[in-house]
This record gives sequence, structure tokens and C-alpha cells, in this order.
Amino acid sequence: MFNYLAKQVREGINIMSIKSQILKGILEGCILAVIEESPTYGYELYVKLATKGMDSVSEGSIYPILLRLQKEGLIKGKMQKSASGPNRKYYSLTEEGKAALEVFSSEWAKLGTAIDLILKGGEKDDGQRNDRDK
Repeated sequence: MFNYLAKQVREGINIMSIKSQILKGILEGCILAVIEESPTYGYELYVKLATKGMDSVSEGSIYPILLRLQKEGLIKGKMQKSASGPNRKYYSLTEEGKAALEVFSSEWAKLGTAIDLILKGGEKDDGQRNDRDK
């Protein structure tokens, strides 16, 4: 990813490309979080992600992730009739999916805090210093 970012800087930063690279690593966790709110079908998931600020996620990128999450046993799908159009497959979290979301949320909180500290030039306030600070 760093080579990619360096290339982007040299050639003129393409913000959408950078967002896309960052999203690749976190999209699965975000999809699990949206599905946890309520059972959701594919297009509805796309709309919910977009309204939460993830408007650079394409609808086509969601379906392969849903398939993979289902194969991994993190979500399950159930066909339901739709009042407007064809039947829709609604996805919900399995117990394994809830556990995976819990791990993702915990790790994201730690990573987000660390990234904020790095970008803002702060230090971790845990009372410990590393050897170079002594």
C-alpha cells in the first residue's frame, strides 16, 4: 500500500483511489456492523453504507463480500417476498458473525486511536515509555 501511496503522490494524489485502498481492509467489518443493525438485502446494504459516508463503495463490490461472509458462516441469507419486485435475500449475522464483529470493533478502536495519535503527533498515555524516550 505504501508503494501505491508514494506513486499517487508522485503522479498527483487521487483521493478516490486512496479511499478505495483503505476501504478494502475494513469493508467486511463495516458490512457486518450494518447487517447487525437489522437484516438487510444487498442493494439496501449499499444504500446504508453510502448514507453513512462510504459512498465510494460500489454496489458490485458488496455481493462478492456477502458471498464470502456467508461461506465463512458469519452471515446467513433468507429469501423473502418483496412488496415491490422480486424476492430479496436478507442477510443477518450468525453467532460467529457477532463474535467477528466484536473482534473487528475492538481492533478498529485500537487502530483508530493509534492512527489518530500518529497523525496528530501525540503519544500513547499509558504511563509507559519506550527505550528511545529515556
